Amino acid sequence: MSVIHRLLEPYQPTDQDPFDAVKAAHLLNRAGFGGTSDEVEKVRKMGPAAAVEWLLDFPDQGAEGQNPEDVPNFASIDGFPKSFREMREAMRGKSQEEQQRFRQMLMRGNREAMGETSRWWLNRMAFGPHPLQEKLTLFWHGHFTTSFREERSAWLMWRQNELLRRMAAGNFEQFVKGISRDPAMLQYLNNNQNKKGKPNENYARELMELFTLGIGRYTEDDVKEAARAFTGWASEGDEFVFRRGQHDDGVKKFFGRIGNLDGDDVIELILRHPACSPYVAGKLFRFFAYEDLEPGIDASLGQVLRDATYDLRPALKMLFRSKAFYSPKAIGAQVKSPIQLVIGTVRMLGLELPPLPLLQRGLSQMGQVPFNPPNVKGWPTGEAWINSATLFARYNTCVFLAGGNVPGAGPRQGPLSDGNPKPRLRAKFKPESAGTAEETVDYWVSRLIQRPIDAQKRKVLIDSLGEQAGDEETVRRMVQLVVSMPEYQLC
Repeated sequence: MSVIHRLLEPYQPTDQDPFDAVKAAHLLNRAGFGGTSDEVEKVRKMGPAAAVEWLLDFPDQGAEGQNPEDVPNFASIDGFPKSFREMREAMRGKSQEEQQRFRQMLMRGNREAMGETSRWWLNRMAFGPHPLQEKLTLFWHGHFTTSFREERSAWLMWRQNELLRRMAAGNFEQFVKGISRDPAMLQYLNNNQNKKGKPNENYARELMELFTLGIGRYTEDDVKEAARAFTGWASEGDEFVFRRGQHDDGVKKFFGRIGNLDGDDVIELILRHPACSPYVAGKLFRFFAYEDLEPGIDASLGQVLRDATYDLRPALKMLFRSKAFYSPKAIGAQVKSPIQLVIGTVRMLGLELPPLPLLQRGLSQMGQVPFNPPNVKGWPTGEAWINSATLFARYNTCVFLAGGNVPGAGPRQGPLSDGNPKPRLRAKFKPESAGTAEETVDYWVSRLIQRPIDAQKRKVLIDSLGEQAGDEETVRRMVQLVVSMPEYQLC
């Protein structure tokens, strides 16, 4: 095993560099969607090693496998099955013609079903039992990208989401083999049209360019040969099928191996490529720690992944315990994604999720709606989340969640307007005073920003309370100032 990069060595708390509330909150923000004050204190007392073990201690199961009742609910959609479970029951025993008619009916309510599925997942991010599993599911959703705009089946998108959840910290080789058989993926990247004599190269190309290796680590001949290996891999309805008559069983040459290779052979050869494990490890590090990696971190973390025969947990454990993860370069330096911003605010203010139309409109204007990445490359990261339009929407959304009115009186005025001019909507946020103006400001800064702020900005917040630190509406306006601060856009 190679020598571990010094920044990947375990962070060891000292008197001069303790595992304090700032670092505990940092862990909960990155390995989840933010922590409440009680959760931050719990993690602080656990210490970094035990806290990481606790966060990674989730079952390699989908949500339904963990709790059969934890599924999207479609009772509000007229004529639609109430859940995916009922949908499965309705399909059972039907002829192909009957199944086709049933699917046509499903398509009519599909967009509403996709919205409800999106809300179900957002609710699980906010209140589910395993925050790191959901954060990883979100990461993999942006990595193994599929979009509802092209794959218009809520059922298949939910099934893929459950696959991402089951494999979130599992074995990457089995993960790639599973996603390569996923009906939503096969349809999204056109492998259903990949046939002997007329190979479609879309999936083979993205498998290498985006999922496993990165640009420049393969040739056009590799793409052509890999596409031949995946011929006949297709879906019928909601199941993977291998269409033997459409499979090219001729001799292929891929990464130095010659033979009648199939898709699994190609995947196994890709994972042996020296660029694969650093590529995957580097993407994980950039998502959870910071984007500007020091030379050698991806290779070192990739070696841990490779030594574990592509089991993901050892590399994740090293990442979340590392000196790099707790360094000043990482803490408070990541621009929150729109989902992180909304879910974190809901959690830290102790709210329920807003109504679905409000969620969808706000997230859409900020640029991140679950199940709708912009393209096969997934969502942008970092400063790409911020421009003049999205910044207004981000501030507007946070102020609304902190009890502010939706701005504007007419339809579509403001990112969270539901189009109904009266009455104006407000989130059900009831703030609390912590005593004096100084104590109340410090309490809310600690609860929401979770790290120290500039003394002058603290003074502005204190002055906004004046002599009314115990007045609910005055405290609410001060909290709205806190969530409008640039520091609140970072975690």
